[in-house]
Amino acid sequence: MTADDKISASPASAQVASAPAAAAAKPATPGTTIEESVFYEGGPARGDLVVNLLFGLTLIGLPFAVGAVVRALWLRYRITSRRISVSGGWLGRDRTQVVYSQIREVRCVARGLGFWGDMVLVLTDGSKLEMRSVPRYREVEAYIEERRQAKGGGSRKPATSQGFGGGDALSA
Repeated sequence: MTADDKISASPASAQVASAPAAAAAKPATPGTTIEESVFYEGGPARGDLVVNLLFGLTLIGLPFAVGAVVRALWLRYRITSRRISVSGGWLGRDRTQVVYSQIREVRCVARGLGFWGDMVLVLTDGSKLEMRSVPRYREVEAYIEERRQAKGGGSRKPATSQGFGGGDALSA
């Protein structure tokens, strides 16, 4: 395992790496720096907040408006050349980091007339990382696929018409 596959996070954070992969990672030698360029850093799409606040003017839309405000305040994405980091939860205290070699598949759904979208990263251990209201989600998806291919993530699985759930539950 290379230094690119190492995941670092604070002790109180949630890590997505499987135990064998994390145990096999070798620490970088002191004094060496690893270049990490940022592709996107920021919160969810502003259009999601605006649409949900307008929808919140009705009684039915209030829960959606509250959810959009919470996402706008505390959800942050950081997509770099080495990893994807999602900070969220109550007051933004939960942090999840995934390196590109752990991603098996990327699934996207357009929202807001295609201006933003929701993404699900299916990881090699079968777990899923949801990213809601990602701005410029088509560019982000292309970047993730490019980085995943460069890290040896394999070929892209073709998209199905069954959405995020896939067909695994029905194929028993």
